[in-house]
Amino acid sequence: MSKQSYRVCFCFRRRFRLTVSEAPKEVNELFERYSENGIMDADHFLRFLVEVQKEDKATKEEAQTIIDNTLRELRHLPVFHRKALNLEAFFKYLFGDTNPPLSPSLGVHHDMSAPLSHYYIYTGHNSYLTGNQLSSDCSDVPIIHALKRGVRVIELDIWPNSTNDNVEVLHGRTLTTPVELSKCFKSIKEYAFVASEYPVVITLEDHLTPDLQAKVAVMVTETFGDILFSPGSECLSEFPSPESLKKRIIISTKPPKEYLEAKETKETKTESQRGKATGDEEAWGKEVGDPKGRNITDAKNDLDEEGDDEEDHDVGDPKCQQTEPPEYKGLIAIHAGKPKGGLNECLKVDPDKVRRLSLSEQQLEKAIETHGKEIVRFTQRNILRIYPKGIRFDSSNYNPMIGWMHGAQMVAFNMQGYGRSLWVMHGMFKANGGCGYVKKPDFLLKNGPHNEVFDPKAELPVKITLKVTIFMGEGWYYDFHHTHFDAYSPPDFYTRVGIAGVPADNVMKKTKSIEDNWVPAWNEEFEFRLTVPELALLRIEVHEYDMSEKDDFGGQTCLPVSELRQGIRAVPLHSRKGERYKSVKLLMRFEFV
Repeated sequence: MSKQSYRVCFCFRRRFRLTVSEAPKEVNELFERYSENGIMDADHFLRFLVEVQKEDKATKEEAQTIIDNTLRELRHLPVFHRKALNLEAFFKYLFGDTNPPLSPSLGVHHDMSAPLSHYYIYTGHNSYLTGNQLSSDCSDVPIIHALKRGVRVIELDIWPNSTNDNVEVLHGRTLTTPVELSKCFKSIKEYAFVASEYPVVITLEDHLTPDLQAKVAVMVTETFGDILFSPGSECLSEFPSPESLKKRIIISTKPPKEYLEAKETKETKTESQRGKATGDEEAWGKEVGDPKGRNITDAKNDLDEEGDDEEDHDVGDPKCQQTEPPEYKGLIAIHAGKPKGGLNECLKVDPDKVRRLSLSEQQLEKAIETHGKEIVRFTQRNILRIYPKGIRFDSSNYNPMIGWMHGAQMVAFNMQGYGRSLWVMHGMFKANGGCGYVKKPDFLLKNGPHNEVFDPKAELPVKITLKVTIFMGEGWYYDFHHTHFDAYSPPDFYTRVGIAGVPADNVMKKTKSIEDNWVPAWNEEFEFRLTVPELALLRIEVHEYDMSEKDDFGGQTCLPVSELRQGIRAVPLHSRKGERYKSVKLLMRFEFV
């Protein structure tokens, strides 16, 4: 029989339901240690929960409830004891959905009473785009998806429509098709607090004339009403806390500026408005002939110029006050702006005012070379927003850790994008009950005895070692087509596991490949020495080895190390887009030593 024929037969002969015989050796040994005569009752199981799973607060009643629930799921199989676990039931518990790596009961557990500047905030970039940055449709659908995932900052680019009498959302100077601003606002109101009750910030990239800004002010107040947080036109002296802003909507943009001379013709005026950004993010710099101002060539040249416009008039300028609509300015709770001058001016901390500053990923990388500690000091009181460089036309993303380790609260991502950076973003905001706000570590918030701040470049000692054991995986046979990985044989899976964190902690390691097996058993152990465990995220990926082509993707997840449950856990894997598979998971053990 040829190897190809043998593999076809093997594929159809193979049993895929897990059995006791497939339990890892360590699981068998633990059952022997914590059972008696092949039976693990509530007392035995409680001892296992405390000593192995490190669940110090577990009670005998909770242990019995887990046993009862596990046996209920196995009611179709013969069970020898109705109030205790045998080996098969114990294995079922370990690899079941009730034994995840993060505690579902933990919920929101960070202190939520500090100012907004003390939190990492789940932040979207160009939240209205359905795909790429140049030609995809604008829609409220990706906004809804982001809010359902727990994203707390939604970005909208607002422009006059073609007749200059209404406001629409689109990515200027591109071929993106617009969506009405009112539709986006209504969807934000409907879905803002589906995933989290903590505040939603709308960052407006404002390209409007004063009359249209006044129209937006009416739209905002009519749509959001009492849930809008609007402290008035004055800058805040300190940001409120997420706790005090539960179920509130916050507007953030640059206060209005003087626009264009009244003598300009309507046609010239429309094109200038589309050619020069007046909001917080983009300065396009050139005029174009297309009445919509959407030119792909110019977009490629200018897309990475998104950022605070240094040419703004000071809000105290009398000319500015003559033209700005006060009702619009009064709705802006988080003022954005960039003082004239270099980085030193930008990063000055005003003891009487707080504000938001935006930098591109490239600007941040350049700034941290010379001003790393000043950025940390700035973000103790003020909000720093980082956004993707303009050449990411495909809606890809960047390394968020660079911003986080310098205290940046709003690391803005293309949530409709893809790739490992986005998986890391998903992982960070699984923390704190998935509420979209994660308290920054104390070392980024407090100064030392000599007023020194955390130095992201400093070489630090190892604080803790995370030991990870990857036992086995299952579920691909049920969630993937049987020829998805290989047309003629079961897959050859391997796992990559590592840390996303500060540079000293970044590492990826890899198991061996297990040939021809839908239920691979690796039984490999890895150690990760962490200098800043507070910012560390555990990255896990499964791939299928392919000798002749690129290895196939088999699932991924990213987990905050600070919230990992020790012990043996069932780790669900997700798709490239971050959607959880129905069946695919790994059996792993986590230990801090």
